[in-house]
Amino acid sequence: MIEKINAAKAALDEIKDGFIVGIGTGSTVAIFIRLLGEKIRNEGIKIKAIPTSYQSAYIAMENGIELTSLEEYPEIDLAVDGADEVDSELNLIKGGGAALTREKIVDSSAKKFVVIVDSSKLVKRLGERCAVPIEVIPMAWKKVAKAVERLGGKAVLRDGGDRKDGPIITDNGNFIIDARFEKIERDLEVKLKIIPGVVEVGLFMDMVDVVYVGNKEGFKKLSKRN
Repeated sequence: MIEKINAAKAALDEIKDGFIVGIGTGSTVAIFIRLLGEKIRNEGIKIKAIPTSYQSAYIAMENGIELTSLEEYPEIDLAVDGADEVDSELNLIKGGGAALTREKIVDSSAKKFVVIVDSSKLVKRLGERCAVPIEVIPMAWKKVAKAVERLGGKAVLRDGGDRKDGPIITDNGNFIIDARFEKIERDLEVKLKIIPGVVEVGLFMDMVDVVYVGNKEGFKKLSKRN
């Protein structure tokens, strides 16, 4: 937990008065949102936030953060989000929280995209520990799963586990397929996205500006310059 807190604290310095900020989804981002609410109250700054999920929207509202939308602000100052994996080139796997489509839309709309993670999320290569989440139109999930297998992946429809019967439903009303690949090439995202029925893919390639990696002592800042 302390690593997540330190990563979230580090990203607070990126927030400036008057910013429009995209906020991602996940446990580390939830900490960031609560700390951001404290920063707003303590410093008297004014910002507006664009959440990537209902979960993040609820936490933001509970912490007094004013919400807005991409319809009103199609280009935003900053996006702060988490990740399931971060490789040495700052490419990501995201979508463990099933919010990958909205996250990619918001994160790609930002002038600066900042990622906050604990040290366990660093990997030598993408796919080392995590499957690639793929958001799919419900009627197409079996068709997409077969196409994933033809690309060398192993596809599993994500279910609700103990929380609910049946598949996970995204905020967009779609299903999630988790696809494992022995090796992830740079063109895999394109190959997956052209499959009919695929809405979005949890590979975030060449998008990140800065990663704050929390550790027990504080944090480490990673950028492409590293």
